[in-house]
Amino acid sequence: MLESSAYLPPADTKRWVARRKAAVVAAVRSGALSLEEACRRYRLSEEEFHAWERGIATHGVAGLRITRLQIYRDVHPLKQTTPRY
Repeated sequence: MLESSAYLPPADTKRWVARRKAAVVAAVRSGALSLEEACRRYRLSEEEFHAWERGIATHGVAGLRITRLQIYRDVHPLKQTTPRY
C-alpha cells in the first residue's frame, strides 16, 4: 500500500464518521487501495462504497454525515399517518 495508508481508518472501524469515509474514497480514487480491497478490508458492499462516492460528488464530505442523510437524499421516506377517528 502507498504512504497514504497511514490516513486510512483501521480495518476494524465500527464508527464511520464522514472524515473516515472520505479517506477510504480518496484512497480508492488515488489508486492507493483497490475497490475490492476497500470492500474486503472494511466489510463494505460496492453499493455502499458507491453511495459514499455519490455523497461526496453531490454534497462534499458533508454528504457523508449520517445525521444529515435525509436532507441529502433525493427520495424522502413516506410519512406514516395515524388514522384520526
